[in-house]
Amino acid sequence: MADKSGSGGVTFGRIAAAVPVSDVSRALSFYQGILQMSVTFTNGSPLGFVILKRDAAELHLTLVKGHRAGHHNVAHLMVTDATALYEHLVTNGVRIVKGLRDADYGLRGFVIADPDGNRIDVGQQLPGSPGDK
Repeated sequence: MADKSGSGGVTFGRIAAAVPVSDVSRALSFYQGILQMSVTFTNGSPLGFVILKRDAAELHLTLVKGHRAGHHNVAHLMVTDATALYEHLVTNGVRIVKGLRDADYGLRGFVIADPDGNRIDVGQQLPGSPGDK
């Protein structure tokens, strides 16, 4: 177990990616409709903040007027079957930034973009790889 003395002995809990979006309704159509995530919390009138969950995954959508996506990944999503999710996303017309591939570090993965262009890296631990449990 790691020595936590440098952080006051504090144990960290969950951390969730905050994803900026320019249109909350459009983002919800993607995250709820295609990724099948559920809304667990909303805030603002008009709506400006949403927490979404599916299984152990959690994302926080935040309204940022005029948001323009960068060229970096905003979140990394681990899944049990990257191939099945990839096929589902392609069928639903989701923009694929990097295609499905097996990496030498033991992940099968790909990168998608949400309707705002935010990139999400999707990965599946390959059997027998160093991180495989």
